[in-house]
Amino acid sequence: MAFSQVITTLLFALAIARISPSACQTVEGKVSCTDCADNYDFSGIKVSVKCEGVKNLAMATTEDKGFFQVDLPSDQTKPPSVNCFTKLLGGPNTNLYASKKNLVSQIVKGKEKNTYTISTPLSFFTSCPQNTECKAANYNQFGSSKTFDLPLPREWGLAPSSFYVPFFPIIGIP
Repeated sequence: MAFSQVITTLLFALAIARISPSACQTVEGKVSCTDCADNYDFSGIKVSVKCEGVKNLAMATTEDKGFFQVDLPSDQTKPPSVNCFTKLLGGPNTNLYASKKNLVSQIVKGKEKNTYTISTPLSFFTSCPQNTECKAANYNQFGSSKTFDLPLPREWGLAPSSFYVPFFPIIGIP
């Protein structure tokens, strides 16, 4: 008798363990290019998802056809917000040019349960559109790191003065 109750409890626990209630809400979307060839590889383009009132930011990377899928960011203390946006961040190897209206899209409820989609398409150009002035930021430049260097005689055997100049000792405070 006790053996059958143990088996029943074990089977019930196994059945409960297989059921995974998915409260995860997924955003699905597609990135498009307006001046690309038909066989353009969209893989590696970064898209971010930000929801109002949530500190976390979700990141997605597109597949080769431009589709992306990411879970909505949420805090455990708050229910997921309805006011969420996606933003096109950039590509892996080339500069992407986009207007402000094609750069950000609001997230709306999708057709299936727990799925969302973007309200306006996220699209970009691979080259600067005509009749516009494009200024791509050059993030590979660094400012000068030259420090102030006083000429000290080599005979003194001291390190360069740039090692000492930023240090101002505080003298006279007990």
